[in-house]
Amino acid sequence: MSKLIVLDYLANGHPLDRRPMHLREPLVQVLNTQDLVLLEVIPADGVEPNLHEELDGGDKSKVSVVRGRITYERLTQTARSELNYVVEKMVGENEKRFVEFFNKAWPLTTRQHSLELLPGVGKKHMWDILDGRKKKTFESFQELRDRIKLMPDPRKAVIKRILDELGEKDKYFLFVQPPLRRDDRFGRRW
Repeated sequence: MSKLIVLDYLANGHPLDRRPMHLREPLVQVLNTQDLVLLEVIPADGVEPNLHEELDGGDKSKVSVVRGRITYERLTQTARSELNYVVEKMVGENEKRFVEFFNKAWPLTTRQHSLELLPGVGKKHMWDILDGRKKKTFESFQELRDRIKLMPDPRKAVIKRILDELGEKDKYFLFVQPPLRRDDRFGRRW
């Protein structure tokens, strides 16, 4: 299973939980780094994870139950503020994964390309990137900036896009696993 990065540990359960205190269970809000989804997990007995700690979702000695996927709105203030730092760190540690997006990005429609969904990338930059990757694939964010004239910082653009997708601010999802539609939760499609 993929790594889970701790965004917030709630020893007394979620503050919006209406149940009495004695019925609440400890809760951890995490970011799944593989699928880039927000989850709530219940830690194993006696485990009190620290912020930014990496948990293995399959390790029963640390994580008792993966409770499920949550929306950005359900995150606590602490988790929201830590999310920026965690995403920034994750993109830096997995640069090759995100640079590969620039090498393999696809058109969305006949009029719009997925590269244009990145903040600061318009038609001109899109065409420069497409022409540049035909000659040689990009190896790093720095190489991308060096080869594409006046390119805004691609690392920051990817981070901003991931945060926007986690907040479900757009209908297209380039990096984050799309949220389940209401009819998908029950295995039916209307």
